[in-house]
Amino acid sequence: MRSGHRDDSIRGCCERFTRRITRWPRPRLRRRARPPGATPLCGTQLIRVVHKANLGVYGARKIHAALNREGVEVARCTVERLMRAAGIQGIRRDKTRKTTFGDGAETDRPADLVKRAFTATAPNQLWVADLTYIRTHAGWTYAAFVLDVFSRRVVGWQVSTSLRTDLALDALEMGLWERRRAGQDITGLIHHSDAGVQYRAIRYTERLAEADAVASIGTVGDSYDNAMAEALNSLFKAECIRNPVMRPKGGWASVRDVEIAVAEYVDWYNHRRLHGEIGHVPPAEFEAAHWASHKPVSYVGEQVPLGAGSR
Repeated sequence: MRSGHRDDSIRGCCERFTRRITRWPRPRLRRRARPPGATPLCGTQLIRVVHKANLGVYGARKIHAALNREGVEVARCTVERLMRAAGIQGIRRDKTRKTTFGDGAETDRPADLVKRAFTATAPNQLWVADLTYIRTHAGWTYAAFVLDVFSRRVVGWQVSTSLRTDLALDALEMGLWERRRAGQDITGLIHHSDAGVQYRAIRYTERLAEADAVASIGTVGDSYDNAMAEALNSLFKAECIRNPVMRPKGGWASVRDVEIAVAEYVDWYNHRRLHGEIGHVPPAEFEAAHWASHKPVSYVGEQVPLGAGSR
């Protein structure tokens, strides 16, 4: 924030907005409360701040949740109306195309321990992994992600111009390193993926065994077998790769451009993006709340709890 200027952060705008509406009599708030044009202008400005601060991806539901987190009590229908009037929209996701194949896998297919029940009661019970493709001017680039199902946190990622095992393995190594650096025990972790050759490579399965993690692969072979990981890929494509805020004007030039963007996106995704499935809080905040009242434990022999899948 620039010195000598007013606070244009989300919190600063929310505080000014809250101070203004508290001066309006309650009966008028319910009906025609404010001076003509005052609320739409201030409310729209505040919505623009929240929208811009979150890569321009939030729709009315997320902006409404963000405002509530900052203490601004406003109806969702009001947010929808102001956004519609101002032409502010959230990012829309396209349907993803599955392009990972299991032909030529080096190891036998492990059992499906998840059975499409993508739920967990604590971190490091269940991770899901997948990779996706990005077209650049220099050719194809690939991104691999590892997601903790409990918090929706991206624990590991990697970007490469190669689809070799190292792409997926490096993402896994990042996740293992991050969790152990935080003093968390991953013994008994279930690692779920599709049947791609990267996840059935000897080096990958051996690394899982070394980490006392158990491999799992869906049995049917359709997109629902790894739905949560594919949902992350869909979000990533919409909110990062195709997002005009993130995408360079001339398009993605090379793997270097994509790598920088992924690092920025994952940081925002983990620490600032509100996730509806976990109560409209960021994954890092959700995990911190869990660890504040729980000690790290392992899950050897514990079944993944059955329940509703990802929304």
